[in-house]
Amino acid sequence: MRVAVTGSIAEDHLMSFPNRFADQLIAERLDRISLSLLTEELEIRHGGVAANIAFGLGSLGLTPLLVGAAGADFAAQEVWLKEHGVDTAGVRISDTLHTARFVCATDTDQNQIGFFYAGAMAEARDIDLAQLLERTGGADLVVVSPDDPEAMVRHVRACVRLGLPFVADPSQQLARLDRAQARALLDHPRYLFTNEYEALLIQERTGWTEQQVLGRVGAWVTTQGAGGSRITRAGRTTAHVPAVGAGAAVDPTGAGDAYRAGFLAALSWGLADEDAARLGSAVASVVLESSGTQTYALDGDDLLDRLATTYGAGALKHLVPWLGGRS
Repeated sequence: MRVAVTGSIAEDHLMSFPNRFADQLIAERLDRISLSLLTEELEIRHGGVAANIAFGLGSLGLTPLLVGAAGADFAAQEVWLKEHGVDTAGVRISDTLHTARFVCATDTDQNQIGFFYAGAMAEARDIDLAQLLERTGGADLVVVSPDDPEAMVRHVRACVRLGLPFVADPSQQLARLDRAQARALLDHPRYLFTNEYEALLIQERTGWTEQQVLGRVGAWVTTQGAGGSRITRAGRTTAHVPAVGAGAAVDPTGAGDAYRAGFLAALSWGLADEDAARLGSAVASVVLESSGTQTYALDGDDLLDRLATTYGAGALKHLVPWLGGRS
């Protein structure tokens, strides 16, 4: 199954704050915040949600098509992604704007404060997905991840028009979407991905209840951090999948994207949702132990060991053929 991943392409500027953000805030002055926090470390890494998901899929042996907009400064990341199995033929290069930037600080409690500059991502709205897929060999599944809001809606409408199954993954862009845009993204995706906070936010943005949202999606996958993930379908029992434990957590940035990559890879192999969630959790645990969202390396035997430790050897039978010996 060929997966096209639409969404943001960015450069991440990741900093570590050696204390707790909460200790810097004065409860009586939250209406007037003026803070300058001194960080101790800065790492500049390749990122962007779509690029991160595509990197994870490529690292698992797939050849995903990356669809998005970047600047002329994308060249280094493009080489890196190609080296890891990603087809970048769907990337539009802006003549005037820089690749998007994500600037984020993480405190000692793993809380984060981040800012995102769209830059060239704003030109993603000019991408004609139907024409692009025709030119690049098509796709069996399209992921609509955080991007320029107009681009996200346009990609969903193209998928509906073409009869292409798609995944809705609005995540951090939910805060920018108006009601019409949020509802447009839920035009019967095969899967909807959110975290727990976004699960509430998407109901607020759409004005629909949980049951109304479930009536419009094939399955709703909600990640819960250390609590694992749940998979909900209308009229069915919710499946709860525990998280795979990580060693020393270095940086949570990109763990959700890695989860999606593992989940989607398992789907492309024809595996069930629970197997997909387990693999997603295993890949996410690797990323939690890394600094940066595209700096990790996946080893099939290591993933199987992580899976066996959490779920038992019996849970591996469908994944062993795909992961055994992969390095």
